[in-house]
Amino acid sequence: MTAVNPTPRRATSVAVSGLVVLLLTGCASFSQDGGFNSVANTARERLGKDVAWAKSESDQDTIAKRVAELLAKPLTVDDAVQLALLNNRGLQASFAELAISEADLVQAGRLPNPSFAMLRASQPGAAGREYKIEQAITFNLFSLVTMPQASAIEQRRFEQTQRMVSLEMLRLASETRKAYYNAVAADESVRYAKQVRQAAEASAELARRMAQVGNFNKLQQAREQGFYADAALGLARAEQVSVSSREKLTRLLGLWGQQTQYTLPERLPDLPQAPNELPNVEQMAMAQRLDVQAARLQSEALAKNLGLTKTTRFINVLEFGPARVLEGTADAGYKKGYEVSFELPLFDWGTAKVAKAEALYMQSVNVAAQTAIEARSEVREAYQGYRSSYDIARHYRDGILPIKKRISEENQLRYNGMLIGVFDLLADARTQITSVNSYIEALRDFWTAQADLEMALIGKPRLTQPKGGMAAGNAD
Repeated sequence: MTAVNPTPRRATSVAVSGLVVLLLTGCASFSQDGGFNSVANTARERLGKDVAWAKSESDQDTIAKRVAELLAKPLTVDDAVQLALLNNRGLQASFAELAISEADLVQAGRLPNPSFAMLRASQPGAAGREYKIEQAITFNLFSLVTMPQASAIEQRRFEQTQRMVSLEMLRLASETRKAYYNAVAADESVRYAKQVRQAAEASAELARRMAQVGNFNKLQQAREQGFYADAALGLARAEQVSVSSREKLTRLLGLWGQQTQYTLPERLPDLPQAPNELPNVEQMAMAQRLDVQAARLQSEALAKNLGLTKTTRFINVLEFGPARVLEGTADAGYKKGYEVSFELPLFDWGTAKVAKAEALYMQSVNVAAQTAIEARSEVREAYQGYRSSYDIARHYRDGILPIKKRISEENQLRYNGMLIGVFDLLADARTQITSVNSYIEALRDFWTAQADLEMALIGKPRLTQPKGGMAAGNAD
């Protein structure tokens, strides 16, 4: 719809000037950090570690130097976490989500480009060729009206993306800790499995020689050979687990080529003197968990979007701008005015759009509620797993291993006094080594349970399932 008045030049000039000012002031811009500072602060506050976003070759060179420094010495668990945060390419890929989300935020804060329309028609007339020329530049005023609300929605989505990327970073740190403990424990188990096999091999060889001279029956010899076969199989399985555990850690660390020849310590850290007491573990999780915060922000953003959808259900395009029209001969002069255009809600009354927005909002509300329910359950499970793993490992350390040691010392005295034979002594050695290996597994389970608990307090964990069986009974 075009309104033409040959006199309102001042009004048109003011309108155009106002639109230009609004256009210039409505241009949003990108931040210097791209939202990354929030993620970096989370890494420092929650983990005490640094994280870097490799945007250039110079950034990549800096990361490579730091990686080389960490690999130059045996890796501690903290070094492994730091290495993963710097070098894991999957984490680097997730940082791109920040740039994508910020681009949406900046776009929401910018007015759309103006539109230019022109109509030209002519025909021969008595006084010469007559023309009809219409020219108009229009601006989408509706976008200007809804810009603050749309920007607020995208701002919440951007904050949600920051939390989700931070959560991905924290999850990587947790998985790296667990993989590290598994790899160290697997290497230690291989060393003890080798000792078991050596003892069983010596026993089987002695049994073979004694059977040759007639001092050992076939049943006793077969029993010792069976012990050796089981020990050899146990070593093969331990080596298989060791390779798998190390490769998983290598993937998390983002290493390849010669970098995979990193060195791990020979043993796990000692069990702490006492476990952490967390009586308000659920409240801590609700206050700290980033996935709960992200779900809440998602619901708030969709609630705002629902309000915007209801506001714009009838009119979603409203354009206004100056226009001029020439009618008659070329020297007749232009008539100046303005043009307004908008959609008429004759067929689409916006009900489908509002229904979709309402459904998305209710979906987000239920997702947020389910996230909170799962968070409470997960942190309870993680804490109980942490406490029970500590009790099991302490029972091995303070109960089973000292008893096994006393039994071994008593058997050694009896062997020296010729009260028991060499096979009894070798069998006792195998049993004691197996008990030590069971303690290593219990200690590993404690450290992985602690990593699960730390993750459960700040985000959704991947809880390690407890292993069934009668480890203590098998060790006897």
